[in-house]
Amino acid sequence: MDLRPRCYDKVEGLLKNGVDIPNPLTIDVGDEVDIGRISGKGVKIYPGCRIYGERTVISAGSKIGYEGPVTIDNCQLGYNVELKGGFFTRSVFLEKANMGLGAQVREGCILEEEANGAHCVGIKHTILFPFVTLGSLINFCDCLMAGGTSRKDHSEVGSSYIHFNFTPDGDKTTASLIGDVPRGVMLNQPAIFLGGQGGMVGPVRMGYGNVVAANSVLRSDYVEDNKLIIGKTYSGKTISFTPRSYPGIRRIVENNITYIANLMALEEWYVNVRKNFFEAQEFGPLVFAGALDKLGLAKKERLKRLQVLAEKASVSGGDEAAGRNELYERFEEIEGLFASQVEDGVAERCRNEFLSVLDAGKGNYISVIQGLSVESSAKGVQWLQRTVDVFCERVKTILPSFNIFCE
Repeated sequence: MDLRPRCYDKVEGLLKNGVDIPNPLTIDVGDEVDIGRISGKGVKIYPGCRIYGERTVISAGSKIGYEGPVTIDNCQLGYNVELKGGFFTRSVFLEKANMGLGAQVREGCILEEEANGAHCVGIKHTILFPFVTLGSLINFCDCLMAGGTSRKDHSEVGSSYIHFNFTPDGDKTTASLIGDVPRGVMLNQPAIFLGGQGGMVGPVRMGYGNVVAANSVLRSDYVEDNKLIIGKTYSGKTISFTPRSYPGIRRIVENNITYIANLMALEEWYVNVRKNFFEAQEFGPLVFAGALDKLGLAKKERLKRLQVLAEKASVSGGDEAAGRNELYERFEEIEGLFASQVEDGVAERCRNEFLSVLDAGKGNYISVIQGLSVESSAKGVQWLQRTVDVFCERVKTILPSFNIFCE
């Protein structure tokens, strides 16, 4: 009797290609997996792992399942990634990103270089810039977080932290921007610290260098930099709940538009800057395509959630009726705006000036970006911030009575 698993031909192919599989009979590889997209250079797959998905990519030096079984489904892994235990689907992990035992990384996540999480971390539609660290026992879905300059100076989320991303009305227009894209991609901003046993009620915007005390639950924006924030403790009470009242809808919509505009700026950065760095790597174009796909998923998710809010918030009368109905009636125009590329003379000029001094693709990405002069980095920030501002300004023209102001 042949006791080899049905996928043994693929496992055997991986072994022939140089993949280190200590116990080949314990792993499962889907029929759809292209083993030519799994590097034989230093990749190690520990017992009990499952590799699925026709778009799965595993680059050199990656380690899968050291702390416990891992399931990978249509993920793209860059160099030296470590997924130590858990479930990972439709997400991208760039060089030296790692996640600990019990992770659940669902669709739409991007963990950039050296971003990492400890044990039992759950994320979905989450983007972590280089070095960002998530502690243990964390739920951090629908966030973009930046800040920090190295593994010794990194933005961090303390253990047992929750990003509250689901409202009593059943909405998820709650994505939080912790840092931002224009300054964050330059990898020169002060780290942000969110203290453990705390939480954030999205959508929240936060500046760089902020330190949030442990056990704080944030319900407001903190866009200034370098502040110590101690969350307010609310006294217990019972009040009437009116479904779909949306008293803070202007802030909710503004923060969502700002978040989507930052995604557009990040896409600009990937297409114009990061692409050349990917092209110099084994499987780099495939990993790059995966990152763009996840940015597309993120934008689609945020627009979908905003559309649901627009439909539910439309009203027949009242002080906010004009703005709320305008959001619903003109939502297709907003959707169309974010389906297009930015066309703005100032942004294009700043982009071209920045790219003219950038040695894209020559050397290590982090070293190149951190090696830019202050003036060059400022030009890059100006380009990307102008990209964000243009989208916000154009939404403001679509919703004149809604009084949206993105800063």
